[in-house]
Amino acid sequence: MVINLASTTKGLAFIDFNKDTETFNDTLIKAFPNGIIQSDDTENQIYIKQLQEYFSGTRRSFNLPLDLRGTPFQIKVWKALMEIPFGETVSYKFIAERIENPKGTRAVGMANNKNKIPIIIPCHRVVGSDGRLVGYGGGMEIKRTLLGLEGIKISEVDDRVIV
Repeated sequence: MVINLASTTKGLAFIDFNKDTETFNDTLIKAFPNGIIQSDDTENQIYIKQLQEYFSGTRRSFNLPLDLRGTPFQIKVWKALMEIPFGETVSYKFIAERIENPKGTRAVGMANNKNKIPIIIPCHRVVGSDGRLVGYGGGMEIKRTLLGLEGIKISEVDDRVIV
């Protein structure tokens, strides 16, 4: 799995999977039309280090400055996602109820889809109300991988979280 990331002076702003540099830069230009793209790993070392720790199994939570860009509703959803503990999953309905919008299940799904900082904002931990894995911007294989890293077992028969 290849992970690309981008930050601003405010914090981590973007994580993307499996794209070559040119494709990633095109994605960044669309996401940040007024931004200036600079390749500088030294500026991003704090983010790289914590992600490496996560993938090596030594980090269960993140302590990073984030540059959240979204509507007030999206940001509310993303903050609720950051409260989901490592190694646990919840449903879209649970998040909707958590943010006091019990009929907002679909809107929660759309906010998940707009999440530009996956892993840190752990939208991979959200599953259908029946426990089945549903959409993930990075692809279902990456969602399975991330959940597996956190010790969550997935049924090979029907893609449900095994409790």
